[in-house]
Amino acid sequence: MAVLSSPLVLVQSVPPVTRAFTGATIVSSALYGYLCWKGLGTEAAQYMTVVPGSAFYAPWTLLTSALVETSIFEASDFIATLIFVPASLKYLERLWGSIETLKFIVVSIVASNIIAFGFNWIEFIATRNADMFLYGMHYHGQMALQIAILVAFTQLIPEHQIQVLGVIKARVKSLPMAYLTLSTVLCIVGFQCPWIIIQFGWFVGWVYLRFYKKNPGESVGGVDTYGDRSETFSLISWFPPFMHYPLTLLGNFVYSLANRFHLIPSAGSDVELGGYGQVPGTARAEAERRRAMALKALDQRLANSSSPVGSSSTNAAPAQTRSPPTVGLARTDSAGTSPSPPPNGRALDRTKSGSESDDAGKAKSDIR
Repeated sequence: MAVLSSPLVLVQSVPPVTRAFTGATIVSSALYGYLCWKGLGTEAAQYMTVVPGSAFYAPWTLLTSALVETSIFEASDFIATLIFVPASLKYLERLWGSIETLKFIVVSIVASNIIAFGFNWIEFIATRNADMFLYGMHYHGQMALQIAILVAFTQLIPEHQIQVLGVIKARVKSLPMAYLTLSTVLCIVGFQCPWIIIQFGWFVGWVYLRFYKKNPGESVGGVDTYGDRSETFSLISWFPPFMHYPLTLLGNFVYSLANRFHLIPSAGSDVELGGYGQVPGTARAEAERRRAMALKALDQRLANSSSPVGSSSTNAAPAQTRSPPTVGLARTDSAGTSPSPPPNGRALDRTKSGSESDDAGKAKSDIR
């Protein structure tokens, strides 16, 4: 029973969305393989994968195609689907929650397939080759979701270093562009389907995390915040410096159009600036910015107050050393002379003896 209970405990420990998505992937892939074995591969591809020429009549394939792995020969996709994706979704679901993780999965898959569908139709209009671009390419698998997960990890743990068999070492923030480079090379060689969907998955994942993902538990002034508008997660941060200027111009133009048509939710107003701030995209970034400003103001205040405090402390010591002689001066002034102040505490003794003699004189006058 212990042997049987340990896998059940392991399955129950997986969050619900990750468990359901992984189970659906295994069942759908097994069903597709069974239908192909029975000689129904054409029908299975038409109703379970995205075929640009027939997707109008099977729109559900824009989502369900990600649950189908057609063969083990696409090694990177197959291994990543069975190992990398479940572990990554488990991490994200515990961090974001089930609802946000489910929305991230659906958006990454469906939007990428829609772009691929439209791109193939553009190629068909340009070449009039329906056999290749409308019916010869079947989009399937989770490549779009895989690179979207890498983009999410770049946002969350960019400096984390991973090792593969103790030989290959890389930081998380470099993985998306490495996967994107692999996709570009394979597309140039001629393997457009399904590798080009990696390009679309990267862009969709970044746009969603940058502008649309709701940040649960992070609000500014009671207003929900969306996306991550920090400079470290900007579009130009993915590209070399020589491409920053043209990408900035293009990005600002597209961003202004999107704002004009209200396509992008606001990231929350900046309380101090009285409007939208580009950098404080989340409450966490807002808190960090304000903490840095408070520390800077405190340092300046301490620096400004250090010099007056030092001067007053240096003047206070001589004043304390000169305070005893002032009593002696008061006694000598009453006598009508102004001798130099005696050293040490002799002036105090004189005043004490003088006061005692005055008391004695008063006592004698009372007795008389």
